[in-house]
Amino acid sequence: MAGTESVRGGQTLEWPLQFGLFLAPLHHPQQNPTRALRRDLELIVRAEELGFTEAWIGEHYSTGHEIIAGGDLFVAAAAERTKRIRLGTGATSLPFHHPFVVASRAVQLDHMTMGRYVLGVGPGSLPTDSTMMGLDHLQQRQMMAESFEAIHALLTSDEPVSRTTSWFTLKEAELQLKPFSYPLFEMAVAAVESPAGPTLAGRYGASLLSLAAAAGPGFIAMPKMWGVLEDTANEFGRTVDRRSWRVTGLMHVASSYQQAVADVRHGLPQYMDYIGRVTSKVVGDAAATEKPDPMTADIEDLVEGFNASNAGCVGGPDEAVAFIQRLVDNSDGGIGTFLLMMNDWADPEATFRSLEIISREVFPAFQGSSRSLIAAQERAAGLRPAAAQVSRMAVQRATEGYGSGRG
Repeated sequence: MAGTESVRGGQTLEWPLQFGLFLAPLHHPQQNPTRALRRDLELIVRAEELGFTEAWIGEHYSTGHEIIAGGDLFVAAAAERTKRIRLGTGATSLPFHHPFVVASRAVQLDHMTMGRYVLGVGPGSLPTDSTMMGLDHLQQRQMMAESFEAIHALLTSDEPVSRTTSWFTLKEAELQLKPFSYPLFEMAVAAVESPAGPTLAGRYGASLLSLAAAAGPGFIAMPKMWGVLEDTANEFGRTVDRRSWRVTGLMHVASSYQQAVADVRHGLPQYMDYIGRVTSKVVGDAAATEKPDPMTADIEDLVEGFNASNAGCVGGPDEAVAFIQRLVDNSDGGIGTFLLMMNDWADPEATFRSLEIISREVFPAFQGSSRSLIAAQERAAGLRPAAAQVSRMAVQRATEGYGSGRG
């Protein structure tokens, strides 16, 4: 399929939009963490069966909700349970690791997944993580840039690599194992609103992973992101492609809006409490702390306000299509993959059903997969009168032939 038609009168993509999962993850701390991690793996397996093409895993160390510390460990476990889905770290927090170790482990995963691994990197998003490590959160983007340059050199240079910075040293360093992918596996840089991410991605021809782009500062910055990346890529002689741009969004989809509201009674209040009271993140067009207490608010009012803020989508297939189309329109040229940021808003069974509904009813709106089927149906409907007449004539002839043969 060469492209997709606009589904809401908005921007038309020239290619089929791909769909994937993003697992920070977001688990409320009252549940069994062991079971939550196992369920994350089950989600990836199920997503592959439903046609999702990617799954990205976060790296966090505090707050009690985002409980995966080793995104690459999780990728390795998921790789053994799947066959086709691509698996990325979203993102490896470079200031937390020596670049030689990051490069070496990435190459190993490239081999273990036989080319399905994507090295996603970032500066580290939670100040509570860096504080416990004694890092200056204000310096982490610079540290990310220094580390990424060294990693890229280790992966692409034919000569030993030596670097000295304020926080790491490389002395005649060479990777003993070369990548499985030729010439190199894909790398991506995470970004929200700062130009640091797209600038770094453009400089090295990496992909862009846009987080929290649905509303607030991320939505405002989104139209400029690809321009920054593309301009930087041109400056450094790199080739980039919009189809490698991933954008995340929060959604829960049910058969109807009313059912979706009933589903998220299970966990949306806890999520809103986490965002507003525990983290420094912004939900929608205002800080969550400026909104009513989600733990005591009426669930219908909570969902209505959440949807109105554009921070995410709780609804049926139509609402989901409109939510994604809004992101496509805001991209000023198109994106390649929509990543569904997984959550515990609904219970596990309803969450699995949400993936099923998205695959069945939302995918076709952006992939054009049902267009030829609908055309075939209408073509057959138009031919029906003539076809019915021919069919009746054939039956009549066969009947007459049978009777004459018996006589």
